[in-house]
Amino acid sequence: MGFFTRLFQSEKRKKRAHKYRIGMAKTREGVFNRLNELLQEGRAIDEDLFEEVEELFITADMGVETVLDLVGHLRETVKTKNVKNAEDLKEIIVGEMFKRYVKDEILDTNLAVEDEPSVLLFVGVNGVGKTTTIAKVAHLLQEGGKDVMMVAGDTFRAGAINQLRIWSERVGCRFFAKPAGTDPTSVMFDAILEAKREGVDVLLCDTAGRLHNKKHLMEELGKIHRVIGREIENAPQETLLVVDATTGQNGLAQAKIFHEVTRLTGVALTKLDGTAKGGIALAIREAIGVPVKLVGLGEKLEDLEYFDIEEYIYGLFADVV
Repeated sequence: MGFFTRLFQSEKRKKRAHKYRIGMAKTREGVFNRLNELLQEGRAIDEDLFEEVEELFITADMGVETVLDLVGHLRETVKTKNVKNAEDLKEIIVGEMFKRYVKDEILDTNLAVEDEPSVLLFVGVNGVGKTTTIAKVAHLLQEGGKDVMMVAGDTFRAGAINQLRIWSERVGCRFFAKPAGTDPTSVMFDAILEAKREGVDVLLCDTAGRLHNKKHLMEELGKIHRVIGREIENAPQETLLVVDATTGQNGLAQAKIFHEVTRLTGVALTKLDGTAKGGIALAIREAIGVPVKLVGLGEKLEDLEYFDIEEYIYGLFADVV
């Protein structure tokens, strides 16, 4: 634990790091604790060991290219530093993770909410936790002193509108909706007008979660972007894709499709606490090249965290070094 003890000195960081440790327990128990079995004192470092480590990381959904690159660097380090004991690889692996990701230029996890009003557009398929994520973001921003309005842009399902309304009441923030079946762009336009009148800081806009086909999805999201951008300069400031961490490769496939049809600025990764394949945050980075900005580490409103790569790596390897 010395490696991480030195890293998390402040009480605030200790508390957040502990949240990642608890939230990512399934991943450690299901995959990464097996590293301790592989990297035992006295085991020789050979090609069989490298292949087992490679397979282990791929099983954790870290992304094939990421894993191949990481294990490739591991082979080089073993050769150049003449490492003989498998147990010595533990800190080398974690150190390599920090070296390649902590100072990565795409790991800016701040939400762009400085302009007033700012618009955060949420996209993603049905069932990934989009509505709940919007509620958690509303809570997070209100805790930071922002006046927030939820906008029910999924007008194809009356249930989606009602669900968002209920969450707005629980969170205690503003809510805007029009009848089911209304053109979503009309909802966005009228919501922006009201937000300007009322002095709202941030609009959190839901969208329909239908993956019917790329052409229709592109047209629909394109219209929404144009209407928002016409009414507010540089808006939407964020277009966030909500991905369910438990869906693994399906979540990656969704990410690729949405990234093709709209200008994503970040990913909100939900249910990270519910998967044994928590390496997906790295796979998303590899697949679409945009940062994971938010992670869900539990069911409570306060269980949404700004993504922190150091604390995330801690969540993966806390029981290894």
